[in-house]
Amino acid sequence: MTPNVTFDFTGQVAVVTGGSKGIGEAAVRGFAGAGATTVIADMDEATGRRLESELRSHGKDVHYISVDVGSDEAMKNLMEQAHALKGSLDILYNNAGVAIAGEAAVTSESDWQRVLNINLGGVFRGCKYVIPYMLQQGKGTIVNCSSTQALHGFLGWAAYSASKGGILAFTRQAAIEYAKQGIRINAVAPGTIMTPMNEKIFRESEDPDQLIRTWNNAHPIGRFGQPGEIADLVMYLCSDAASFITGQTFVADGGQSVRGE
Repeated sequence: MTPNVTFDFTGQVAVVTGGSKGIGEAAVRGFAGAGATTVIADMDEATGRRLESELRSHGKDVHYISVDVGSDEAMKNLMEQAHALKGSLDILYNNAGVAIAGEAAVTSESDWQRVLNINLGGVFRGCKYVIPYMLQQGKGTIVNCSSTQALHGFLGWAAYSASKGGILAFTRQAAIEYAKQGIRINAVAPGTIMTPMNEKIFRESEDPDQLIRTWNNAHPIGRFGQPGEIADLVMYLCSDAASFITGQTFVADGGQSVRGE
């Protein structure tokens, strides 16, 4: 999906974690198409390299960098490599995440730690290692990917909901800490988006068709969202059009969180 509005990020460097698929891929395509030097930061090298090759063939300045957002050293190295590309680091979209189902009383310790370490820890490490570069520049924008599951309950997703709720609190905290230094930090909270993560959930369901119908019906707009619709929002928040916005959560869920049922 192409952006509905025109953005210009020429001369800027944008890093997208989890950038090889889903919302991350859509954001990579959006930033690269708007002129940014764009980093696909992802563990999936095969998919990341394919996207890098495709976009480069169309003249886009795109670079794949392998990273595990659950590793402190890997995230530090990611930001060092990204900064070295052009001598700046202007945009970070903390998008990488995992979803492991489980109610509170049955979620294993290992699943709990994995989800929290990647989803919330990845956002923390991304901010930790990009902010020093942004402070040197006196400006920068960060968007953290949360979920509507941070805002209201969904059965069977204890660790995921906790991790996404933590992202909202951390976003507010970081935003007030660095607002005066020219760094804006916001969060997006997507509803159900047709991403590889959700496609996997459907494949593993006992009745995928029924689950898809149920999730569609949960959105007053009557359908799932598409990755490009979230990428458009992320790009807006990173643009000068959002220059007075920081510390906020933007919900894009087809009305799911406000329905009166």
